[in-house]
Parts: sequence; C-alpha cells; structure tokens
Amino acid sequence: MTKIFTNMLSNLRNTVIVSSVFALIMMGGYMQHNGGPDAIFFQGVFRFLHVLFGIMWIGLLYYFNFVQIRKMPEIPAELKPAVSKYIAPEALFWFRWAALFTWVMGVVLAYNRGYLLQAFSVGATEGFSVPQHTFIGVGMWLATIMFFNVWVFIWPNQKIALGIVDGDADAKAKAGRTAMLFSRFNTFLSLPMLVTMAMNQTLFG
Repeated sequence: MTKIFTNMLSNLRNTVIVSSVFALIMMGGYMQHNGGPDAIFFQGVFRFLHVLFGIMWIGLLYYFNFVQIRKMPEIPAELKPAVSKYIAPEALFWFRWAALFTWVMGVVLAYNRGYLLQAFSVGATEGFSVPQHTFIGVGMWLATIMFFNVWVFIWPNQKIALGIVDGDADAKAKAGRTAMLFSRFNTFLSLPMLVTMAMNQTLFG
C-alpha cells in the first residue's frame, strides 16, 4: 500500500488525477447533502474553481516577485539559462492561464450570485447603497486590471526577454524591465484585491 502511494506521489499527473477524483467525491457528498445540483451547489463549485485557479495565479505571481526576480542577479551567468529557458517559460504558462481562468470563474460566480452588473459598476447601479457590491466591485476591477496586465504587458514582454520572440540585447533588457514593473504593480494590487475577496464573503456572505 505504501509503495502504491509513493509511486502515485512520484508522478505529478497521477497525483493530480487521484486528488481530482477525491475532490469530485467530496463534491458529490456536498451535492447529496444539499439535496441536488441547484444554483447554491454550483456557487460552491464555481467558488472552488475560482479559488483553485487564484491560488495558482497569485502563488506564481509571488514566486516571481519574492523569489525569481529578487534572486536572479545573484545567480552565476552560466546558470541563468536554466531558469530563463526551462523554469520561467513553464511557470509563465501556468501563470497566464491561471490568471485567465481565475478571472473567468470570478465573473461566472458573480453572475451566478446575481450581482455581476452591480459589482462591475462598483455599486453605481444601486446608488452606492449596497456596500458589499461596492467592495467586491473594487476587488473585481483590481483583479481585472491584474489579468489585463498579465496578457497585455507581462507575457508579451517576457517572450522577448526570454528569447521566445526574437530581439536584440537592448530589446530584451527593456522588455525584461517592463515585465518586471508590471509584475511588481500586480503584486502591489494583489493585497487590496485579496482583502475584498476574503472579507466580503466573511462579512457580507
């Protein structure tokens, strides 16, 4: 039994498959307890997916800013290609798609809960009389700006900086700095955004 478990954990694909099956079983339990797959149940599913993709997105954002960008100047020149050619492109793949799916699932969740327009108007459609819609709206706009930055500024510039797209040394240096600044700006926005996501659900339900 221990060998089977160890073999499963030694392979990421198998680990994720088994974990997903376990998660689906748990979802089935919640659905049965809820009495069926109604709107409330799907809110739970959408929130789970929103949080799952968000953890990957923000986790990688923090990896880039707290680890990779900060430590790259200390890495010997001959070792830097290991990061720029293998680790960074793979991390950026998961980073950009996690950003997309986090944003999509957030929109789906807000629509399912019936406050998408109210949130995106930051409560203006209600005369700013519903504070939870104003707060979550601010958070959704911060997340939208962050998502936009990933796909419009960070990823295109990283492709140049990492040599995925051709560019001379000056273009790579400029693109690398641009990508770093927008990544750092997203880090700046992430904390107030996360406050709204965490505290809105806690205080307003």
